Amino acid sequence: MHALNANEAKTQFGALLMKAQRTPVQINKNGKPVAVMVSIEEFENIEEIKRQWLQTRFSNAQQEIQQGDTADGDEFFSELLTSKYD
Repeated sequence: MHALNANEAKTQFGALLMKAQRTPVQINKNGKPVAVMVSIEEFENIEEIKRQWLQTRFSNAQQEIQQGDTADGDEFFSELLTSKYD
């Protein structure tokens, strides 16, 4: 992945837009990654994958509820907190 610092991204914005059409471009500020610019097509693909994943998780949860495969919320979080500090 190509990377630019924030100042380069600002001064070379036109070139940045062209690069982002071909490959994601990482933007760094003070030496740390803060953003990635991607093409609209890539962004839409990512959003579709997220939507499909959420839809699958929702369907699975509905099936588990219908089968009675649920957990008590208080008990679940109590066990989670206990195991976290063991």
